[in-house]
Amino acid sequence: MVIGERLKALREKKNMSQGEMEKRSGLVRSYISRVENGHTVPAIETLEKMAYAVGVPLYQIFYGGRKLPVPLLPKMDDCGWGSSGRDAKTFGRFRRLLERTPEPDRKLLLYVAQKMSQKKTCFVQRKRRRSKE
Repeated sequence: MVIGERLKALREKKNMSQGEMEKRSGLVRSYISRVENGHTVPAIETLEKMAYAVGVPLYQIFYGGRKLPVPLLPKMDDCGWGSSGRDAKTFGRFRRLLERTPEPDRKLLLYVAQKMSQKKTCFVQRKRRRSKE
């Protein structure tokens, strides 16, 4: 599926004109037309603006299925690091980057992180045992 066709379909589904999309996205109407007609391929940042303008998550521009895709990483619950504020923004960026990472590289990174967390846990447990003695 061509991205321009998908954007046009999403815009028309929301009963929006290119002019309304121009106002919401900050992009020039002629550029929106060129994207929709397949004359230009937008950058990912531009696609984010267009998705925001039509009120859909970015993945819907690429994904036309009825069921939501299964997320690669679980969302953080309301306790612990990354659940609010600046940490949440950093954690969100990390999740998005990790989702774009190829599967073998992602597995390697998660394996290394798991091993590092186990070593830290072991270090903390040893330190606690020594302090009790």
